[in-house]
Amino acid sequence: MGAQFAGLTYEQAVRKYAPTVTGVCVMRLQNYADAEDCFQNTFFKLLTKAPSFVDENHLKAWLIKVAMHECSNYIRKNRRALSLQALPTEPSYRTDDAYDVSWALLQVKPGYREILYLHYVERYKVKEIAAILGKNPNTVKVMLKRGREMLKKEYGGDDV
Repeated sequence: MGAQFAGLTYEQAVRKYAPTVTGVCVMRLQNYADAEDCFQNTFFKLLTKAPSFVDENHLKAWLIKVAMHECSNYIRKNRRALSLQALPTEPSYRTDDAYDVSWALLQVKPGYREILYLHYVERYKVKEIAAILGKNPNTVKVMLKRGREMLKKEYGGDDV
C-alpha cells in the first residue's frame, strides 16, 4: 500500500487539492505556464517528503503554504516581470451574471490578493489565514479590509 496523506492516497490528494494549488499558483504568479511548474513542484514535494498530517485541513494548509513558497522561489529565481498582460483580458467563460471572482482578484496587489483568495475562494477564517501565511491575525484583518476596498474601488458595489 502506498503512502497515505491524512487518509488519502497520493492520487486522491492530487485530485482533491489540484484546484486549490492551481488557484494559489495562478493568483501568485499571474501566468499559467509558470503556475504549472510550481503546481508540479508542490505535489512532487508532497510525494518525496511524505509528511504526516493530523487531518485533511492540515494537508490542505500544508499544500497552500508549499505552493506559495514555490511561487516565491520561482519569482526570485527568474527575476522577470510577471504581468497581467500574459493573461487574456477576460475569462473564456462567464457565469450567469458575473465573472469568476478570481479574475477580479488578479487586479489586486499580490499580498492582498492572497489573503482575499484564501478568505473568499478557499473559505479560510482570519486566524487560519494568519497561521498559513505566518502573519498576525490583526494584520490579516487589516489587509482583508484594504483588499475589499481595492475591489470596491475597482469594481464598485458594497457586497464584497
